[in-house]
Amino acid sequence: MTLRIHRQFIATVAAAAIAITGFTAAPARAGEDEVGAALAALLGLAIVGAVIKDKRDDRKARQQVHTPHHVTPAPRPVHPRPVPPRVNRKLLPNQCLRTLHTDRGRAHLFTQRCLERHYRHVNSLPDRCHRQVWTDRGWRQGWGARCLNRHGFQMARR
Repeated sequence: MTLRIHRQFIATVAAAAIAITGFTAAPARAGEDEVGAALAALLGLAIVGAVIKDKRDDRKARQQVHTPHHVTPAPRPVHPRPVPPRVNRKLLPNQCLRTLHTDRGRAHLFTQRCLERHYRHVNSLPDRCHRQVWTDRGWRQGWGARCLNRHGFQMARR
């Protein structure tokens, strides 16, 4: 706001200076004085014009300023693509992982019966990972979780 008052003051002073310059000029003298006065008058008019233009630009800028409300678009639903077959073969169903209590401690196995029901590539599992452990419920067969992990197999996440 103070900037606007200063501009108005400068415009008023410049206009008064131009008006006074016109009254004080000596009549009908040709020469350097007249040329200097004419240049001063033109300079004064240019300054007043620039101040007026600047004032109008300020008004336009103030009228056009608005705060846009940033609206985030609704997230698009994500449709997962099917896993390629070469990767899908290495994902084991998580419901088949069992922790069995044996006389030697705990054993983490993907049980054979569960894998035969829920995993189509049972025959491609490495034979060296096949285990047979004794539990309180008898012999259980399956594939060791750590061994399968070392061979690149992972448990599928839900």
